[in-house]
Amino acid sequence: MANNKKAERGLNVFEKYLTIWVFLCIAAGIVLGKVAPSVAKYLDGLAITVNEAPVVSIPIAICLFCMMYPIMVKIDFAGVLKAGKSIKPVGLTLFANWAIAPFTMYGIALFFLGFLFKDFIGAHAYDFVKLPLGADWDIGSRHGAGIVVLHHSGKMLLVPLWRSYLAGCILLGIAPCTAMVLVWGYLARGNDGHTLVMVAINSLTMLVLYGPLGGFLLGVGRIPAPWQALVLSIAIYVALPLVTGYFSRKWIIQSKGKPWFEGKFLPLLTPVSIIALLSTLILLFSFKGAFIIAKPITILWIAVPLFIQTNLVFWITYGLARAWHFTYEDAAPSAMIGASNHFEVAIATSTMLFGLASGASLATVVGVLIEVPTMLFLVCVCKKTRVWFTKSLPKENLLGYMQK
Repeated sequence: MANNKKAERGLNVFEKYLTIWVFLCIAAGIVLGKVAPSVAKYLDGLAITVNEAPVVSIPIAICLFCMMYPIMVKIDFAGVLKAGKSIKPVGLTLFANWAIAPFTMYGIALFFLGFLFKDFIGAHAYDFVKLPLGADWDIGSRHGAGIVVLHHSGKMLLVPLWRSYLAGCILLGIAPCTAMVLVWGYLARGNDGHTLVMVAINSLTMLVLYGPLGGFLLGVGRIPAPWQALVLSIAIYVALPLVTGYFSRKWIIQSKGKPWFEGKFLPLLTPVSIIALLSTLILLFSFKGAFIIAKPITILWIAVPLFIQTNLVFWITYGLARAWHFTYEDAAPSAMIGASNHFEVAIATSTMLFGLASGASLATVVGVLIEVPTMLFLVCVCKKTRVWFTKSLPKENLLGYMQK
């Protein structure tokens, strides 16, 4: 009975019904785009510019900071030092995050969006995306799969719509989760210590690997996006809240004590991440609402490869954990972390690189739509298959495990 109560209290009302909130924000965004389109355009125009080109959307930057800070401030980075005690689970999770997920995402998304669903999306449908940061290309010049055109008194890159969706999927694939995975691991009754360590390690490895790997895969997908721009995105959207969270946590605990920090301060932040995410979605759909109304099935075309990707990475990681004789408590969070995506960073990066109204940004939003129900399903799979890991334990450890 105690275990059931533990599982049930893992999600607050925002997290438990996140998919419903997302659909409500879609509706709100569409209404905003229809009733007051100038409001969303004004907010999108609030940006830090370089050479008169918008580089960082101020509203998106504020929203993402509010998404990330409550997560980063919870992390005790001293716990990273304890990772050495569980090298195999940490190694498997890193392998899934950086050697499997980015490349399977690219392959699956390319197959479905570039071949199987291409005619449904529109073989000759195009999308307008921002030029790479600092680029001042001539109108009519070709770069990757795009051509520079004049659109709304500014230069934009005209690319095939399916490639824009592919770019959004790539950004999801290279962003390992550091947020909701805390909830998934908790609900699956996994090793909370391992999950926290991996949140810290994922945050740190993203600072190094996100830019080069993203630049490479986007280049292969013929979507111009220099890796330096991705590094800038990570510096703004991950490093800033990470550093702020680390120092503010240290200062608050020193001045108020850890009981006050955990009992008073953290509960105040609980809904902040979700509210910031939902605010971002309203902005996104205020631009894409008309398109979605015209072609609502587009959401399905993007959701299919994302759903397959999540399940594939989960089963690869979960299967390897069983083959390597992990305990269930380490296997479940390893598979959860490998399968889930950091959609908050993907959304912010896509809006920074390609624009709030781009197909890439829409694809990252679809990642939110399927993440919660899919991961809740996989939590149930984990709990139903827990017995697999009692059978895979060495005989001398089985008795001790069953007595826990």
